[in-house]
Amino acid sequence: MALQGPIPVTFDMVFPHGCYIVGEVEPVKDFDASTNGRFVQSRDKQSGELVWQVSVMDADPSLKAAQKTVSVKILNPVQPVPPAPMAGLPFTPVEFDHMTVTPYVNQAGRLAYSIKVREMRAPRPAGKATAKDAA
Repeated sequence: MALQGPIPVTFDMVFPHGCYIVGEVEPVKDFDASTNGRFVQSRDKQSGELVWQVSVMDADPSLKAAQKTVSVKILNPVQPVPPAPMAGLPFTPVEFDHMTVTPYVNQAGRLAYSIKVREMRAPRPAGKATAKDAA
């Protein structure tokens, strides 16, 4: 099969209605390397980059409440900084570039997706997409 590993996607494919930050950007723990009292941050297996994560709320109105919040992993050598909040909005809109998804079967036996990105930024005005938006 030609598809192996993470599948490149665009932001609009994953979040066609947009998404909003609902958590802090945090380091992802490497559970195998960490020990009691010693935190080791996870690194991406392919790139070796440090892995951070942020919870976002999908703005798709058709999703059930339990499906709205997802974790996005960000591969970056330093902790990414979220875009500035926008006046009048309870949550900060965000977009991601260089996205991939990796399907897997979760503990409940259901198909799930791991979302990884390279960049987090404020949304561009409509119609301002660039070629670098895809992985």
